[in-house]
Amino acid sequence: MNGLLIGRFQPFHLGHLEAFRFALSKVDKLWVGLGSSNKPAQKNDPFSAEERKEMILSSIDDLMKDKISIYFIPDLDNHVEWIEKIDTIIPKFDIVFSNDELTKHLYSKRSVQVISIPFLKRDELSGTNIRNLIISDQKWDDLVPKETKNFLINISAKDRLKNL
Repeated sequence: MNGLLIGRFQPFHLGHLEAFRFALSKVDKLWVGLGSSNKPAQKNDPFSAEERKEMILSSIDDLMKDKISIYFIPDLDNHVEWIEKIDTIIPKFDIVFSNDELTKHLYSKRSVQVISIPFLKRDELSGTNIRNLIISDQKWDDLVPKETKNFLINISAKDRLKNL
């Protein structure tokens, strides 16, 4: 059985890693959709789809890599067209993992099972919080996998975030 999990992963953090583990406990293969893949760098989406893919792949183990495939999902203004576009990008899936109400609604209308993902320390483990901590020189590195931390340091994420 295959599952789909769509996220922005701006940046990839420990909550996302736990969401992958949760989803993989329910399916054999997990299709990971990198949302907003067509957006230029901006305050809320500072990392490109390629950069986010690199963060994820560097932060998961080989066993997880064997069960995950990553796809780029562009944003579209029309929700119905967005779902139809996903159908052209992602292989067949049986379950959608999401906490997003709109995504739940859209897929439930198509009779696709939607499973909510348990949040892990939601106040701390959010991309917005982590980006704000990076900008303000506060401790953030314990909220992301070590490999993501190294990636963010190597690309001078703090400077990028301040410039956006």
